[in-house]
Amino acid sequence: MSSLVLLQFLLCPLVFIALLYNTAPYGRHFATGWGPVLPNRIAWFLMELPALLVIGIVLVCSQQELGATVLIPWFMWSVHYGYRTLIFPALMRPSGKNFPALLVLFAISFNTLNGYNNAGALLVNSSTHEPLLSGHFLIGAAFFAGGFWLHFSSDRAIRNLRKDGFTGYHIPCGTWFDRVSNPNYLGEILQWLGWAVLTWSWAGLAFALFTFCNLAPRAMANHRWYRQTFADYPAGRKILFPGLF
Repeated sequence: MSSLVLLQFLLCPLVFIALLYNTAPYGRHFATGWGPVLPNRIAWFLMELPALLVIGIVLVCSQQELGATVLIPWFMWSVHYGYRTLIFPALMRPSGKNFPALLVLFAISFNTLNGYNNAGALLVNSSTHEPLLSGHFLIGAAFFAGGFWLHFSSDRAIRNLRKDGFTGYHIPCGTWFDRVSNPNYLGEILQWLGWAVLTWSWAGLAFALFTFCNLAPRAMANHRWYRQTFADYPAGRKILFPGLF
């Protein structure tokens, strides 16, 4: 395990504890006092762009022959981050909220580190000449695809609540919102769990763990906010995992 991957593992408990007690101040939890802010669309583009670019730059500049075990995961990664960098910000409904620049800088730093680490993991896999149709590759790819669909469809359901220029909040329904308050976060967690399995790497596992540590506290904050804001919020709806939590 490289020192940079170890650093990513060490960030996980620090981020989890910090976000458990201090909800990141963006979206419905936006708060002043965090310094300069950026418009939401620009902030999301800047945050996600390094994840889209860095992995590609490292792979292309490696001068290593890139087989299917690299190209297919790279394509999957690019689909996700192409969506998060270009499509997700473009489709955002107006909310009147901004995004602290400090959080943008942290996200840029993490996505650069994460992209570099996972590019290295793909290059290691390429050099081992592992068969493409291995069990863990197929299982991981299935989890990734299912998680992406859940994430994408949940984002669309949230956007549809703000048709006709509405800038407030409604109780989301449909897709898996009838089961949990945050199916979009559940989808991302499943995606990167799948990535960890299909790449079978420490870097993939570090990213999956970081995703959980980053999103689980926010899911808890969102669930609490829904219950405090809407008296008729469904009592049986869980936070993140259907029937469990």
